[in-house]
Parts: sequence; C-alpha cells; structure tokens
Amino acid sequence: MSKSVKAALLSAFVFPGVGHFYLKKRISGTLLAGSALASLFFVISKTLQSAQRIAEQIQSGEGPLDIAEISALLAEQPAGSDSHLFNIASAVFIVAWLVGIFDSYRTGRAMSKIAAENNY
Repeated sequence: MSKSVKAALLSAFVFPGVGHFYLKKRISGTLLAGSALASLFFVISKTLQSAQRIAEQIQSGEGPLDIAEISALLAEQPAGSDSHLFNIASAVFIVAWLVGIFDSYRTGRAMSKIAAENNY
C-alpha cells in the first residue's frame, strides 16, 4: 500500500491531521487536528450542556418522564447565536476531516513522485 493511501486512510478513519503526521508534515497536521479538536470540543460541550439542562429539569420534576417528550427536547435546535455557532463548528469539523483526507493523499502522491524522480 502506498504512503498516500495510508495517509488518506489514517486521516479518514483515525482523525483529521493524522495522515499529515504520518507524512511528517507536522504544521499541516497540527492545523487540521487543532481546528477539528476545537470544533469538536464546542459541539460536544454544547450537547452536554443541553443534556445536563434536560436532566436537571427531569430531576426537579419540571421535565417530562415520557421518552418521546425527552427525545423531542433533545432534538430541539439551540436558539439564537448558539444555533449558528453550533452549525459553524459542525461545518468546520466536517471540512477539516475532508481536507485532511484529500490533502494527505495529494501530499503523499507528490512526495512519492519526487522520491521516484530522485531515484532515477
């Protein structure tokens, strides 16, 4: 298996930026992993805040005990600017993942081509 395919698979199945680290492109890998981690942290923290709020409502007796109503509360979108920030963070994570896959493959192919030219 070529380095470019390994790097793309690492970025696809492990985490964005891992393929770049495999190719020893640490700056690119750090930028991709950092942006993905920051956006993932934001999404998870907002999700946990929402779950905590619902759990507190249930414990205090204000919230429903019916699973269908709890599911409806969980499915509600955050209001206001949180909704936009949540969507932006989700988009940043997806873009970082896709860029990590395609750029690590492209970088690996370019490195292989340069290595092949130097050997001849």
